[in-house]
Amino acid sequence: MGQELRTISTEGAPKAIGPYSQAIVAGDLVFCAGQIALDPKTGEIASGDIREQTRRALDNLAAVLEAAGSGLDRVTKTTVFLSDLAEFAAMNEAYEERFGAHRPARSTVPVGSLPRGSRVEIECIALRR
Repeated sequence: MGQELRTISTEGAPKAIGPYSQAIVAGDLVFCAGQIALDPKTGEIASGDIREQTRRALDNLAAVLEAAGSGLDRVTKTTVFLSDLAEFAAMNEAYEERFGAHRPARSTVPVGSLPRGSRVEIECIALRR
């Protein structure tokens, strides 16, 4: 018998705007869809620079992870998508603020554009508590 998959949905992060889930739990792993800098309360992209947008995207990821029984401290891998690779250093500062001493594996990928005009999108894989 195969492993059960559980869909995660929380009001603490923007609702999925397509045929996908905020996250899927498979055993002890949490696979999170990419989160952009969308404020779940207003439905608007966070104003401010790439640091502010990175913080918002990570806040959204943290809410999804919490709903799945995990947290940023349990993240094993992230993928960061940036619409402007010149903003890498500033994004990295905000990223480091949120993760502290925890250092998940990470890939950063430059992209032509992101949904809703966001400058950053971050997805992750994490362990449940």
